[in-house]
Amino acid sequence: MKKDILHICFIALLFVMANAFQANADIKLPAIFSDNMVLQQQSQVAVWGWTKANTGVKVTGSWNGKSYSARSDDKGYWKVKIQTPTGGFTPYTLTVSDGKTITLKNILIGEVWVCSGQSNMEMPMKGYNQQPIEGGPEAIAHSSNSGIRCFTLKKASRIAPQDDCAGTWEIANPQTVPNFTATGYYFGRLINQALNIPVGLIHVSWGGSRIEAWMTPAALKDIPEKPVPQTEADIKVQNGTPTVLYNGMLHPIVGYGIRGVIWYQGESNREEPVLYVKMFDAMVREWRNIWEAGEFPFYYCQIAPYNGGRLNSGYIREAQSKGMLTPNTGMAVLMDAESPYCIHPPKKKDAGERMALWALAKTYGMDNIHYRSPEVQSVETEGRVMIVTLNMFGSTSGLTTYGKDLKNFRIAGENKWFVPATAVLSGNKIYVFAPEVPQPVAVRYCFDDASATEIFTIEGNLPVSSFRTDNW
Repeated sequence: MKKDILHICFIALLFVMANAFQANADIKLPAIFSDNMVLQQQSQVAVWGWTKANTGVKVTGSWNGKSYSARSDDKGYWKVKIQTPTGGFTPYTLTVSDGKTITLKNILIGEVWVCSGQSNMEMPMKGYNQQPIEGGPEAIAHSSNSGIRCFTLKKASRIAPQDDCAGTWEIANPQTVPNFTATGYYFGRLINQALNIPVGLIHVSWGGSRIEAWMTPAALKDIPEKPVPQTEADIKVQNGTPTVLYNGMLHPIVGYGIRGVIWYQGESNREEPVLYVKMFDAMVREWRNIWEAGEFPFYYCQIAPYNGGRLNSGYIREAQSKGMLTPNTGMAVLMDAESPYCIHPPKKKDAGERMALWALAKTYGMDNIHYRSPEVQSVETEGRVMIVTLNMFGSTSGLTTYGKDLKNFRIAGENKWFVPATAVLSGNKIYVFAPEVPQPVAVRYCFDDASATEIFTIEGNLPVSSFRTDNW
C-alpha cells in the first residue's frame, strides 16, 4: 500500500514538473528550420514549432517584412503558413518570436525536393568502401555553389511518429559535398544549372530499407501482408519493418514546403514484384495526402541490372515501370549502369540527371527536353517474325545501338520455351525471329538479372528498359 502511494506521488510529481517545464519553455523550432535552409518559392510554406501553451507567435521573413501570427495550443504546438517570393540568390532571414526571438540566417528561396529510398539514394559522393562514384572526385572539386544546399536526416527507426529529427542544412562545397547523396546532388545540380535558381535537397534514406518501412499505417490498411507493428518488440528489422522509417524520419518533415520527391529504392523488395506495384501506388498517394501540397511530382529510378537474389530482377523492373500508372510520376531507366556484380552502380550522375530531365520537362515546362525512355507501344506477328513497336514520346531522332548487334532478345511459341533470337532495329520497330520458333507468340528483352540494354534514343541517350510481351 505504501509503495502504491509513493508511486502515485512520483507520477504526480513528474506531471507537475512537465507542466512547469512547458509553462517556462523557450520557443523552439524543429531541426528542418535552421540557418542555410531553402524555402520553396512562390508558395504558402508552413513553419511550425513549440513554445509555452496558449502563446502568440509571430513569423517574419525579411524578403517583405510581413509578419504572420499563430497561437500555440494547450501543448505548446503552433503552425503558420507564410508567403514566399520568387526564388533567387539573395540571402534572407526568418525571425520567429513569442517575446523571445529566434533568427534564422542565410536563407534562400528556390526549389525544394525530398530525396528518399535505400542505399543507392544514400550512397554519398565520396562513394562506399571499394565502391566509387564515377566522376565523383572531379565533381566534388568543382562543387562550391551557395545555391545548392542539403539537409540529411539522421537515421531513426521508431514505433510511433516523431515530431523532430536530427540534421543540419549544409551549403555545397568540397568540404560538404562528399557526404551529400550522390543521386540527389546530381539531380539538384542540373536543376540549379538549368533554372538558375537555388535548390534545397532534403535527404531521407536508409540503405537496405524496404518500401513498407516508409509507409504510414493508412497506406498499408489494404495490404495485410505487411502488418503494422504494435510494440517496440515488433520491430524485427530496423530498416524494413512496416511504418518505422516513416515514423522516425519522414513524419518530422511532412508539411515542409517542397516541389516534389525523387526516389531510388526497390532492391530490397525485388522478390515481391506484384505486391510492390500496389505498395508503391499506396505510398505515393498517401505521401501526397499527408503533405497537403497537392499531387506533387514523384520521380524515381528503376533498379539497374544486377546478378543477385532468388527471383529474376526483370520482374521488379517491370513492377517499377507500372509505377507510372500513378499520376504525375516518372521513371528513369538505368539499364546501361554497367554494374552487374555490384548493387551500387557508380553512374549516379545518370541516375540523378535522368530524374532531373523528367522534372525539367514535366514540372518546369521545358517541352523540348527528351526525358522519357521508349516503351513498348504494340506487338504484332507476321509469319515467323514478331514486330515490336516502341513509343518514342515525341522524339523524332530515332534509336541507335551504337553499331552493336542486338543479342538480348528471346522469343517463344505456345510452349513458353524462350530461345535466343535475331533482332533487327529499323526506325522505332524491332523485328525479332528465331528458326526454332515457327509460330512465335511472345518476345522478351533483357528480361533477366543482369543483361544490359543495347538500344538508346539518339536524342537524350536514354536506354530502353527490359520488357516482355507475355504475362507468364
